[in-house]
Amino acid sequence: MSRRQFRPPPRVGDGPPDDTGATILHVDMDAFYASASLIDRPELRGTPVIIGGGGRSVVLSANYEARAFGVTSAMPMTRARRLCPQATVIPPDHDRYARISEAVMSTFHAVTDQVEPLSLDEAFLDIAGAVRRLGPPTTIAQWVRDTIADEQGITASVGVASTKFVAKLASGLAKPDGLLVVPQAEVVAFLHQLPVGALWGVGERTEEALQRLGLRTVADLAHTPVDTLRRALGDVAGAHLHDLAWGRDERRVVPVQREKSIGSDETFGADIDDPVLIHRELLRLADRTAARVRSAGLVGRTVTLKVRFADFTTITRSRTLREPTDVSREMYAAARALFDALGLQRARIRLVGVRMEGLVPRERAAHQPRLDEPDHGWREADRAVDRASARFGAGAVRPAALVTEPGGADGAREATGGARGARPPIRMGRSGSQT
Repeated sequence: MSRRQFRPPPRVGDGPPDDTGATILHVDMDAFYASASLIDRPELRGTPVIIGGGGRSVVLSANYEARAFGVTSAMPMTRARRLCPQATVIPPDHDRYARISEAVMSTFHAVTDQVEPLSLDEAFLDIAGAVRRLGPPTTIAQWVRDTIADEQGITASVGVASTKFVAKLASGLAKPDGLLVVPQAEVVAFLHQLPVGALWGVGERTEEALQRLGLRTVADLAHTPVDTLRRALGDVAGAHLHDLAWGRDERRVVPVQREKSIGSDETFGADIDDPVLIHRELLRLADRTAARVRSAGLVGRTVTLKVRFADFTTITRSRTLREPTDVSREMYAAARALFDALGLQRARIRLVGVRMEGLVPRERAAHQPRLDEPDHGWREADRAVDRASARFGAGAVRPAALVTEPGGADGAREATGGARGARPPIRMGRSGSQT
């Protein structure tokens, strides 16, 4: 869903909402990283707080007081400080975040084994099998919220509905620190009052395209012929949004029993401190890791960077993407952003590694198309590279940044990168076209 905030529409029913059949919960921690960082700093609650580093780093998170000034995650820290100079900046504590996340997931599993984590701080729960034991969905949702608040000292918002899409939408509308139940019989009326921008997957450009058609509410979109939407947004996106506008979402909660990961790392022949060379190695590792992920038929949501310094001190940093991916370019962008956010100043580095975590089978992951997404983009380019590599050998096609001429600084390594007898590497320009 868009980062833009929307208010929950008024209910159409009378009396308490009927939660019969609303057995899907979407639980989302409120400003998780900021809330966790404030546990030991209660004097800062109610004031703007930004989680991030210094120098060229980016914002990891911001509390709601800082967000009111326009501060968002992934924003450069320099800009965030300009927008909200009175904010307190706290460095991230990833170990704490992991511990709290593990405890929160344990709370979910105390309710049901049908838990589908989306990131460290949110998950879907299918509680159909827990209702007889623990009570109606609203009671279970409130127990989850109370337990997290009492045991972890942070708040969570919960959406309760009969489908994943509506539950996730409801949790976003309930923020912060709220609970919103959407009765099964009221789903369509609930959705149709909302602006089109509230729909999951509708960004600013898609919203502009819809408004050019005169579609400002979900009701407007729902009553537009699906063929019109397909012509305006593309076959997949048009049909998908039409289904969502009528509350149709057939996806089930997919429990994750054991998280898998795939990764690659590289120890340099000599310690280096040149960010250009490190970026280049991250590109190589991301390309290799993504190819292995695709070969396994998987996609992942969390990219983890490992950095080992000359004194053998090792750190890891992770970023969870908005949706699962197996695209090399997206994995590299996340790994590079994580490295740049460290703000290292000529630190001597011995090893870097890139790992994709939170892997699920590709067919289980829903891809949310964007209006500006081409029919044939980086995902298709990666698959073409995989086919060429299978035919001509590994390294037959690679990004131009990884191709050097023999005799260069690392020419010997590059010149032998492909299989014996392989054709010369094909250079790939930024657009993905061959050069």
